[in-house]
Amino acid sequence: MKHLLSTTALVACGLAAAAPQAHAQSADRKWGISGYVSTLQYRGDLGRGYLNTKNNIYGGGLTLSRYLSKGLDINLSANQSVLRYPSDGVGFTPSGNRFDANISSFGLGFKLKLNNGWAIKEDAVVQPYILLQPGYSYIYTHRSDNFSTVNQNSNYGSFDAQGALGLTFRITPGFSLFAQAGQHVLFSDDARLDGVAGIGGDGFFNKYDQYLQFSAGFTANLGSTPDTDGDGVNDNKDKCPGTPSGVKVDANGCPLDTDGDGVADYQDKCPDVKGLAALQGCPDADGDGVADNDDKCPNTPAGIRVDASGCPLDADNDGVADNLDKCPNTPAGVKVDANGCPLDRDGDGVPDYQDRCPDRAGPASNKGCPEIKAEDKKVLNEATKYINFDFNKATLKPSSYPKLQQMVKILNDYPDYSMSIAGHTDSKGADNFNLGLSYERANTARTYLLSKGIAADRIEARGYGETHPIATNDTEAGRALNRRVDFDPYLTGETNAAEVKYGPAPTITEIKAAGKPVPTRANKVVPKKASMKRKAPMKRK
Repeated sequence: MKHLLSTTALVACGLAAAAPQAHAQSADRKWGISGYVSTLQYRGDLGRGYLNTKNNIYGGGLTLSRYLSKGLDINLSANQSVLRYPSDGVGFTPSGNRFDANISSFGLGFKLKLNNGWAIKEDAVVQPYILLQPGYSYIYTHRSDNFSTVNQNSNYGSFDAQGALGLTFRITPGFSLFAQAGQHVLFSDDARLDGVAGIGGDGFFNKYDQYLQFSAGFTANLGSTPDTDGDGVNDNKDKCPGTPSGVKVDANGCPLDTDGDGVADYQDKCPDVKGLAALQGCPDADGDGVADNDDKCPNTPAGIRVDASGCPLDADNDGVADNLDKCPNTPAGVKVDANGCPLDRDGDGVPDYQDRCPDRAGPASNKGCPEIKAEDKKVLNEATKYINFDFNKATLKPSSYPKLQQMVKILNDYPDYSMSIAGHTDSKGADNFNLGLSYERANTARTYLLSKGIAADRIEARGYGETHPIATNDTEAGRALNRRVDFDPYLTGETNAAEVKYGPAPTITEIKAAGKPVPTRANKVVPKKASMKRKAPMKRK
């Protein structure tokens, strides 16, 4: 029977491998065959021989392993070993017993690998693991009794469970060494590893015979090594496994790089001259980011931004490169000086393209135009008091001329300004009559200014009739104030000053341009709708 068990164990070894399991298998090499030597140490009914290395007896086994994932391998194992106690095989225990056991064990193991990528790198040199292996053992035991001089033989089978810790030492992708320590427990009510049944005492570790197995060996990993990119270099040696088809490679499987600039020849536009990866392997002598063969300004100083042609950038397209441009954000079309700044002919700090008066200095608050002096403003503000007309007429009184002449001088002194003339009346009389009278008086003042050489496009006249009183119309004094002509200067091109003050009303020029008659007192008068009473005879204004 002993011979049969030994033979069976050897056959099993040809299919599998014992304790060490799948060592260093990988996704490329999924199968592994391990061979090892082992020694056993007893603990059971007759005593405890753990960690007693005196006269160790060695055995061995094989393992067939299969890679499942980065963290798990599975294996079939077979082991043939001899265990004896006492370990010298000569003496007896205090109870007068000794035994020799021939153990053939078989197991299906699950190896939990710590080199799973998150704990330790999968290709680490040292790879810890945990083995959990249920199995079955055939045991042939010879026990001797010193007191009765009895020799007793027994053989039986028992379920076997092993838990082990081990280290794999990766030598190459296809070869590794390992060392492992495991605890075996034989689960059988009449387990007689030592030839004695059930005299060990109470408790789990006293009820079942046990032994430690220390193993060391090697693993050969099997499986073809692919050449995924088909470049003639196997993946396990290929340092550039994703090389495109047809690209020439070196002994490491990497694309050729003739000029040694780090850019493979098949991607290098300048394969014979060292260059930059960012420029597809071409040089950039001035370091502006444009390859020399595309650079129209190859000697641009360092640090200067350039355009696609390699020339200094002119972001605002004003003809002055950014590195020389002190005003790099000039709007398109604006004329600039040698520094790239907008022209300012009058030197008032307001560039010509924003300056309403580019040839006369003025503050930015007045759009670059000269401000009217305080004394001239006073003349204009008081003009309405001194411009008088004959009663109920649009005829200027001679007393008005000196003040009008002052306004002529002001307009000549400030050629960038225009004048708004707005006529007003009190509420006496019909609306249309008052509107016509206000237009006629404004136009009379305008005509005088035109006669003194003021350009027609600088004088705007309009009438508001009785719509904008500045005092009550219930008293004569109030009505006298409401009968007035206002003179307001404004920068030519800006909104008419009268329109800003009183709202829109057509100017005489606009009315004529539209082909309509200018309102006059002779136009048909539409009675006011505010009162149905008969109106008193109109007093002269």
